[in-house]
Amino acid sequence: MDDPPDDLFAPTNDDAALRERWRRLIRADLPMAAADHPDWPIRLDHCFARVILDAVHGRPWREVVAAPAWRHMTDDALRRAIALAEAILAGDADLRALDLRSLSMRGKR
Repeated sequence: MDDPPDDLFAPTNDDAALRERWRRLIRADLPMAAADHPDWPIRLDHCFARVILDAVHGRPWREVVAAPAWRHMTDDALRRAIALAEAILAGDADLRALDLRSLSMRGKR
């Protein structure tokens, strides 16, 4: 059997687009939207990332994924994280409940 081509595991354009979408959601879209949502319990980009990544992985994300998560997550996990971030932006996910769950996973509440 021949060895796979060297570029078999190189990021694809889709992969790069997914990772850029995640970074834009976390670094810009969610923190900017927080200004319009005084009821949201968090405002900072790293807190949005924590809440979403913990929810996607079902435990503190650093137990599962090396930092930076956007670079090391599987495409499936990244797609689920993006979907959850977009649901938060659309008002279809309860950010307060997600935050409380994340804090509880970490023994902080």
